[in-house]
Amino acid sequence: MVFGGRRHLDLIAPLIRGAAQAWPSPFSTDAVLAARGRRVVVVASGDPMLHGVGATLMRRIPACEVCVVPAPSAFSLAAARLGWARQDCVTLSLHGRPIELIRPHLQPGSRILALTSDGAGPGAVAGLLTADGFGRSRLTVLEALGGPRERLHRATAAEFAVPGIDPLNVLAIEVVAEPDARVLPRAPGLPDALFEHDGQITKRDIRALTLSALAPRRGALLWDIGAGSGSIGIEWMLADPTLRTVAIERRADRADRVRRNALAFGVPDLLVVEGAAPDAMRGLPAPDAIFLGGGASRPGVLDAALASLRPGGRLVANAVTLETEALLIARHAALGGDLLRIAISRAAPIAGLMGWRPAMPVTQWMWDKPREDTQ
Repeated sequence: MVFGGRRHLDLIAPLIRGAAQAWPSPFSTDAVLAARGRRVVVVASGDPMLHGVGATLMRRIPACEVCVVPAPSAFSLAAARLGWARQDCVTLSLHGRPIELIRPHLQPGSRILALTSDGAGPGAVAGLLTADGFGRSRLTVLEALGGPRERLHRATAAEFAVPGIDPLNVLAIEVVAEPDARVLPRAPGLPDALFEHDGQITKRDIRALTLSALAPRRGALLWDIGAGSGSIGIEWMLADPTLRTVAIERRADRADRVRRNALAFGVPDLLVVEGAAPDAMRGLPAPDAIFLGGGASRPGVLDAALASLRPGGRLVANAVTLETEALLIARHAALGGDLLRIAISRAAPIAGLMGWRPAMPVTQWMWDKPREDTQ
């Protein structure tokens, strides 16, 4: 049995001695998995283990059952055509995924190689770049690499108008930032002004300390309970592409705001659960970390959060009210952990001069759940 795209099967038709089967639409590998134990060939262009069908199949088939014969990937071919060092490029797939994923990588001077979904993909990315202040970035569309239809087109993002782009294309971007470009700093504690919010936001100084306390680790899942603007969960995901967030928010307008912010920061996979804790927490995958920035004093929320946390996971709770502070102090006395009081003052005009204006102090409790839960 030979599986592949229709164009691949047509190319190798004279060599096929068994049954040929084109991929269904929508794409599925179920037929390949059903044929385990038979002699099966899957054909694909490029490196099947780089955003390819090989990686998809081998999530479910042991490597010992498979022989992979890779060819140069589209990224390798693009770098060769452009003379770019592959190790110095950001490579990502926007194929079938939101183009907003590119936003964290828009750093001045960066070189990006991106797989797109179709012929409209490069134009859509060019529009996003222009809207975010990167209109002077230099784009190269590399079409049908490695074949007789191969072509290259060059333009700036702001002037991009390339008709009839081949659906099989790679978009190369040399990032040029204008003075007002929306560049996302790499450090935690992004400026509050970058977020859409209604005042319900963990301010950047407190956010930086909170993210440090949460200590993101590769592949970890965070519950952001009482998400507000979603700033904590968004910055958690920006720390590493493998990190995930479930944002729990009871107000519909704020839940929608979290979704918009997630797109604006290039983390569209952030999951928003609309509802009030603790009820909205039921049935969710167990978290490796929990941030409780609002609603800790609501009946049952803190107990449910502690119970839901994976053994070895970490909970960080911030309090600004005396009632919530008392609750955290009591839990610290009972369970241990670290208790921190954060007091920040900012310079502000006072009677024509400058003085320190204190912000509301924040009490923060950090607790690691024992790996062997004895509670």
